Amino acid sequence: MPAVVICRKAVPEDVEPLFEMIDGYAQKGIMLPRSRKVLEKQLDQFVVAEADGNVIGCGSLCQLGADLVEIRSLGIAEGHKGMGIGSKLVSKLTEEARRQGIPKIMALTYEVSFFLKNGFSVVEKEIFPEKVWTDCVNCAKQNACDEIAVLKMLN
Repeated sequence: MPAVVICRKAVPEDVEPLFEMIDGYAQKGIMLPRSRKVLEKQLDQFVVAEADGNVIGCGSLCQLGADLVEIRSLGIAEGHKGMGIGSKLVSKLTEEARRQGIPKIMALTYEVSFFLKNGFSVVEKEIFPEKVWTDCVNCAKQNACDEIAVLKMLN
């Protein structure tokens, strides 16, 4: 077990470990792929979990509207799951949404119980037209989406 896990804003040196982690999930069909170029461009949206100098988790916030952000690319490296690292990342991303004054945070997920444990509620994905028109129109699963929408209201 890692000694100390810290969650911090991503830096340019994190692009390669981010790419590898996200690509691993994308190859399993459970996360949208992100190119290195996209990661470089969106690096300010990412937080990473680090232990012993290694990136062992990541997540990002994508603004979908004036009052809505989405948690994306949330992943934990093999061997580090089930240790509360995902919850630490969600907490860090939630802090960031609060700092930006954004009252609603959503995600599309296969891990519903994880998000419920972190204060989210299951909702109909149709309540997020911002998401549907931004990303879903380009997704291979567009007409047969099996992800569950979750929402947390911040106050």
